[in-house]
Amino acid sequence: MSTKISFAAAVVVAIGLAGSGWLIGKGITDMRSLDRFVTVKGLAEQNVQADRAVWPITYVATDDVLQTAQAKINGDTEKLRAFLEGHGITADMTALQDIQVMDQLAQAYRSGPVESRYIISQTLLVRTDNIGAVVAASQDIGQLLQQDVVLGGQGYNPGPSYLFTKLNDIKPDMIAAATANARESAAQFAKDSGGTIGGIRRANQGLFQIMPGDGAQNMSESSQIDKTVRVVSTLEYLLVD
Repeated sequence: MSTKISFAAAVVVAIGLAGSGWLIGKGITDMRSLDRFVTVKGLAEQNVQADRAVWPITYVATDDVLQTAQAKINGDTEKLRAFLEGHGITADMTALQDIQVMDQLAQAYRSGPVESRYIISQTLLVRTDNIGAVVAASQDIGQLLQQDVVLGGQGYNPGPSYLFTKLNDIKPDMIAAATANARESAAQFAKDSGGTIGGIRRANQGLFQIMPGDGAQNMSESSQIDKTVRVVSTLEYLLVD
């Protein structure tokens, strides 16, 4: 009786060892399969147009009498608002920025005679979704010079900046396109190596870039209405025999 029990126990142990050996072997195989993957990059680009314009317009008045310079800057503000209204840019699309007053006689490092003691600069900020109105106004800005409005504080006026604010609306489609592009590359790699691709092992969405539509050297993206949005995603695909 004990011999039969011992034999049965031995059979059970043998089956258990065989089963555990099979599981260990399969685990090693699965681990090796996880080690076989390919890393690829997927590119997606989309042409877009700016949907918002921001335009800081700085203008200056000078005089030896502070009140006279202040009156000049106030008059220039009215001329500028009328100019913008004539191009469809209404008062609710503009905001006056902080006024700056410089007393040249108070400058510690000045040299030579002072022609006008006070310099007052004011900035009117235009912010609107009416891109066409800003384009037209910026092209006609010379009309203000004819009205004796001095533009550009200290000789600087950057012009309008054109922004694209709807990136979140196009992100899903662009990510899908970048993923499809990456999978196509991975499939070709697997085919060349005699295998097929499995699931995604790891994925990195990548950063979205907004670039100038015209790729001219030193061209600022913010100065162009036409833009190109680009994303490069990095994905790892498992390789299957």
